Amino acid sequence: MSARQIIDSLEKLVTLHKSFNQLAQSKTNILKAGDTEAISALLIDEQKHIKAISQTDQEREAAVEKFLTANGAANQEFSITTVREFTNTSETIALENLKTELIQEVAKLKEQNSLNQQLIYQSLQFINVSLNMLRPQNQNMNYGKTAQKSAKSGLGMFDSKA
Repeated sequence: MSARQIIDSLEKLVTLHKSFNQLAQSKTNILKAGDTEAISALLIDEQKHIKAISQTDQEREAAVEKFLTANGAANQEFSITTVREFTNTSETIALENLKTELIQEVAKLKEQNSLNQQLIYQSLQFINVSLNMLRPQNQNMNYGKTAQKSAKSGLGMFDSKA
């Protein structure tokens, strides 16, 4: 049995990850610009990519299981290394190239997401600092009993018992 389904699913995964990397780079530019509407639209696209990647990965797993079962290796670990044992030279080379390319794309995505996470964290810190500057602080600058007196005397100007 041919490993064509596995190769096709790996090619699709590589394509999806490249597209996802482009989204992550776009997100970096959007975060720098502070465009919240664009971020919302981008998050929807990211969710679509995540769903497509998940679905393609499930297809890949099913193809690997089907391939190994057809070759009498159902009890072995489902991995590229195991699949390579049952493929011809051209399929082995294609599998290795796709594996390397997918690993590189995932590493790029991880790095880009780390940068985006730092940008978001810095933005949140800036927002918190800005809010703290705008929010009035109720600090009592007096010491001891005089602080209690001023609080009591501030209740009202008229004595209602008089």
